[in-house]
Amino acid sequence: MTILGRCAASRRNATALAPALLLALAALSVGLCPARAGQPPSVFGPDAPQLAPLGPWPVGVEKITLVQPAQPDVLAYDPKTHRAPKRNRVLPVDIWYPARAQPGAPRAVYSAAFPAQPPAPPVRFTVPGIAVRGAPFAGGPYPLVIVSHGYSNAPAAMTWLTENLASKGYVVAAIQHDDPPITDRAAFVEPVLRRPLDIAFVAATLQRTLAAKHWIDPDRTALIGYSMGGYGVLTAAGAVLDPDSPIAKAVPGGLLEPYCRGGALQSSIKVAHLRAVVALSPAGGPPWDAWGSGGLAAIRAPLLLINGNRDHTVGYRRAGLRVFKEAIHAPRYLLTFEEAGHDIGLDPAPPQMRSSLWNISWFQDPVWNTRRVNAINVHFITAFLDLYVKGEKRFAAYLDVRTMHAGRGVWPHDHAPFSAYSPGTGDITVWKGFQRSFAVGLTLQRAPAETRR
Repeated sequence: MTILGRCAASRRNATALAPALLLALAALSVGLCPARAGQPPSVFGPDAPQLAPLGPWPVGVEKITLVQPAQPDVLAYDPKTHRAPKRNRVLPVDIWYPARAQPGAPRAVYSAAFPAQPPAPPVRFTVPGIAVRGAPFAGGPYPLVIVSHGYSNAPAAMTWLTENLASKGYVVAAIQHDDPPITDRAAFVEPVLRRPLDIAFVAATLQRTLAAKHWIDPDRTALIGYSMGGYGVLTAAGAVLDPDSPIAKAVPGGLLEPYCRGGALQSSIKVAHLRAVVALSPAGGPPWDAWGSGGLAAIRAPLLLINGNRDHTVGYRRAGLRVFKEAIHAPRYLLTFEEAGHDIGLDPAPPQMRSSLWNISWFQDPVWNTRRVNAINVHFITAFLDLYVKGEKRFAAYLDVRTMHAGRGVWPHDHAPFSAYSPGTGDITVWKGFQRSFAVGLTLQRAPAETRR
């Protein structure tokens, strides 16, 4: 019998079961029955924290293509001539934005392909959305958020974030970096070189062109990056690359060195008008040691770092925790998912990606439910951006939690509804915006910017 068949049978026979057995079977059925097909990842359920639900704006989406001329092709570097040919770098960018309502209009369906376990070919998948392609733009100008995906990922797999933020009054531009396959280890140097360059180029271009259309306020810009994108946004935020680092030396022909400390192009990869930076499972720490000693201290923009403390891909102590400790001149927060690994930045696994462990592990943490992770992430990202980018001071209360360990919060009054959100005031120390029984498995550290040098 199929899973669906088992679920249906459990419901038909429910009345014949003893109460205790009924409760046990109900719990099992919830675990076995698949989630409602076609649910957009940007829409969360009743267990989500207070700031996770969609905002008041309908969402539109459009794709543009930017071209950065005459860029060195690091994968075509010739060690005999010590040259890399120059080519135009083509960067598709998906832009989500607040839109005017379009009743009855078809909603976007996104698609992408991820590398499968060799020798299998890439797997193409689709993701349902809430946005309407080409919907009329509403109001403005809004803050600009640049999103950079992980190695061999795609914007189509981060719609939990992009659509959600657009509904809350942000113009969100997600870069399609078109990485080489992650299975090609020799090609690793390409995203190492290109991530901060792509981010800086797209940010500068959109700050100019979208401001001319009155879509965005270029003075209110934020960066969000996951994994390799986390390395990119931290570098584009001002973290200084170390020319003597293992990763700088790994890029052939010294192509990264002009962008490192003391290089002629160092300032060209820093994004202007930056108000906030979010890095999820950020790459860049040892053994890369991209920023060496002291490089992270050059960041001044407020930082929200999100990491699992069992991240075996980029680490925890050498990733989020290291950035938190060393970016001393930025006000900063570190949200930690206890027992979570690296995969905390993508949509839930689409049906097409559930046929093998390799495919599903792009999306699914071994311990945490992806929708739960994304709901918590978007709750804190919303509070962080609304505070530091929009300047809405009331959102500070969602970040200034009263106990570092979520599970140690207390709510002594039993008369509040089970589904009520904690106010985080008085003798209630459950994190603000969380339900009584759902603030667990998390820590949130925060530190002010140091003013001494």
